[in-house]
Amino acid sequence: MHKSLQFILIGLAAMSGLTIAPTIAAAQDLELRLGPGGVGVYDRDRDRYDRYDRRRPRGCDPDDALDIARSEGLRRAQIVRMSPRSIVVQGMTRRGPERMVFANRRGCPEI
Repeated sequence: MHKSLQFILIGLAAMSGLTIAPTIAAAQDLELRLGPGGVGVYDRDRDRYDRYDRRRPRGCDPDDALDIARSEGLRRAQIVRMSPRSIVVQGMTRRGPERMVFANRRGCPEI
């Protein structure tokens, strides 16, 4: 239904030529885009406000902490404890069990 509405709108725009151009210019928050995904109608205001809804938490992502620990040589890494200030990851190295502590800040700096 949405695709057929888009094709009808494009057909009307192609047939009417200049008559639809002032209408689109008056509604400055809407765009028609042609791309690899097809034709799309985008609302600029909605895109601007959606960015704020998709923000990640400001702290360290637990998956990032695990990835950093694994890249440092920790095998079978798992999160042992998570607090508002730190994330503790435990795993095995060549020497035996090892523990890494990361600050719960952006970028997961090691403490």
